[in-house]
Amino acid sequence: MVRNVRTISHEDRLSLVDHLEELRARLFISGAVLAVAFGLCLWQNHELLHIINKPLKAQTRKQAEKGQNTPGQALLAQQGLLKVAHDTEKALQTLTQPGSGLGGPARSALEPLIPALKADVARVPSTAPGDNPAVFGVGEGFTTTIMISLYFALIISLPVILYELYGFIVPALKPHERRAARPLLLAVPFLFVAGVLFGYFVALPAAIRFFVNFNSGEFNVIVQASQYYGFAATVLLALGMIFQIPVVILGAIRLGLVTPRQLRKNRRYAVLACAVVAAFLPGDLITLFLETVPLYVLYEASILLARFVKPPDEETGGAEARGQASADPAPPADQAAQPTVQQIIDHVDPNLSA
Repeated sequence: MVRNVRTISHEDRLSLVDHLEELRARLFISGAVLAVAFGLCLWQNHELLHIINKPLKAQTRKQAEKGQNTPGQALLAQQGLLKVAHDTEKALQTLTQPGSGLGGPARSALEPLIPALKADVARVPSTAPGDNPAVFGVGEGFTTTIMISLYFALIISLPVILYELYGFIVPALKPHERRAARPLLLAVPFLFVAGVLFGYFVALPAAIRFFVNFNSGEFNVIVQASQYYGFAATVLLALGMIFQIPVVILGAIRLGLVTPRQLRKNRRYAVLACAVVAAFLPGDLITLFLETVPLYVLYEASILLARFVKPPDEETGGAEARGQASADPAPPADQAAQPTVQQIIDHVDPNLSA
């Protein structure tokens, strides 16, 4: 049986067994939420695959319009077939007209060919074939679907998992550390979603465009499903974690590790660090710029928010100073002039020493 999770304060003292019981309970809750999210994602796996395939399809269609790779060659053949079919239909319609010069039996024999030709043309795909990722094994489609459902389930259940993690470690935090962690923890899911959305709409399409077009004239590019989904998940999750920069910076300020003045002074190094982080992400020079700009914007936003964040010593120091001043009033002026007993004992008369 899993024990109910209760709120534990910083002053409570628990045994090792109690800590393990609490950890098991929170892991059970996180696992249950992840399992429910996984079931929902597996139920809607077609929509999820359509969403994650959309950037690849857009790039594949651009290549196909230029006649590149297998989809481009197939599109050229498809367009040629449709053109021949339309020309043949026009010719049949012209020949079946009364003034075409053909006799009645010949026109009657050609008329049934027109609807049959239209039906055959309607079955020809209107888009380029081969724009979806390819599978090369019997069970790869199944395992890839399970993997994508698990990735999306992890993203959906991440807020609950982070809350349970916070609930487990919060008893070890001091009161001022707990006050610093609570608002920052609330910002983590929103920043993570913002990073994933930025990765999906900006970074992932740019990375796909770079890698698919790289030396495409020398290779027959066929994108494997498992590798593509793993690559896409890595990019999205990495940007979701990178967008936690404000949380890390504000947490460091709140704990007194850095100051806003140091952040403003080291702006040049922040630009270099953002560029280095963006360079490790896949993409070309344009992608590097598109990824560096939002990272530096997050850094500047952290500096602006740092005005409202104070280190714990500034909060507690002022209160302690005020309390000390009120508890220990200044001595009167006449008492301040009187020497202490120690001063009298330590005093040496120069006349006596002579």
